[in-house]
Amino acid sequence: MTRYLFHGGTIVDPVLGRLANDLVVEGERIVEIGSGLDGDEAIDCTGKYVFPGLFDCHVHLAFTHINLWRHIHTPLSYNFYLAIGNMARTLGVGITTVRDAGGADLGMKEAVDDDLIPGPRMQISLAMMSQTGGHGDGWNPSGIPVVLGPPYPGRPDGLADGPDEVRKKVRELVRSGADVIKVATSGGVLSPRDEPTHAHYSPAELEVLVTEAAAAGIWVMAHAQAADGIKNAVRAGIRSIDHGIYLDDEAIELMMDRGTFLVPTLLAPTGVEQAVEDGAQIPEASIRKAREVIEIHKQSFRKAVEAGVEIAMGTDSAVTPHGSNLGELSLMVDNGQTAEQAFESATLTAARLMGLQEHLGSLEPGKLADVVISETDPLEFDKLAAGIQQVWKAGDRLVG
Repeated sequence: MTRYLFHGGTIVDPVLGRLANDLVVEGERIVEIGSGLDGDEAIDCTGKYVFPGLFDCHVHLAFTHINLWRHIHTPLSYNFYLAIGNMARTLGVGITTVRDAGGADLGMKEAVDDDLIPGPRMQISLAMMSQTGGHGDGWNPSGIPVVLGPPYPGRPDGLADGPDEVRKKVRELVRSGADVIKVATSGGVLSPRDEPTHAHYSPAELEVLVTEAAAAGIWVMAHAQAADGIKNAVRAGIRSIDHGIYLDDEAIELMMDRGTFLVPTLLAPTGVEQAVEDGAQIPEASIRKAREVIEIHKQSFRKAVEAGVEIAMGTDSAVTPHGSNLGELSLMVDNGQTAEQAFESATLTAARLMGLQEHLGSLEPGKLADVVISETDPLEFDKLAAGIQQVWKAGDRLVG
């Protein structure tokens, strides 16, 4: 078994801090950190930075853009080939672990796990559960449904109404390979027939959903933008609030009391605007909503930071292009986090959200060897993507 010695660099880590030490990887794991270490193969990191693989806790690797008209004219299977590039671009900016918030299926996950294609390790949700008329309902006035990801064997439809349908849908998603259940507890921006300010699903439905997920040993993530939808999700025991656009003081207090995580996706609304500028065919209602939420989204994030809510990094890519993920970290700093806090949100806090803190999120000996080498300081987020030279995942060099 080859013993890799990463020497000469500056280690930057949310637990260990900054160290001018060597790091040794053997097999899948980090085995030593210190000075004067030896190895079979040396990785020269002189003048460079060594830091743990990053997380993105809200991505859509199976989708590449949000142009609905292009999706209509794209063969379903074509998206799987596009996903290979999406995974490569994600790895290329140092992200080695993701929570896929809809689109990726068990075949994609296993293709990565079995080394058929390089990509970040995944927790997958398959499809977002939604009430009829909710954020995941592709109904249109024409009667022609339009959704980014139509159902097929391996990726069920997410629509369910009432406790009994909700219970069955959770079981169906688990059967198909879901590692986490995603549910829309509010309307959203990209769905033209609902509003981000409206709560969706009743507390009774959400209670059944969380109970059924817990029975399968998995957590629930909520697309939650409306204040009431956020609070319903937190009270039901949902683990993370994704987006959290209309957070109010009561919602923040509930999240603090329950230990609920926030995955803010500040990039997403700006991504809708950019897509329109680039010619994407997006309903006028969605464009309006994206413009309305940008500032309130930032204000809510600032309040959550000030209150001390646990924050994990997530981007909602492909609303913005895969590979531009690190722009989220810059926005997090612009809106209240320190660079150190944002870095921890993309490493150790994200690992805790996904239940992976024993194996990932830092470079402590014994953890999986997800290691990134960069010419630029990992806390200088605007420069980081351009500076990344190597990305290792569980002891394998996948980039550089």
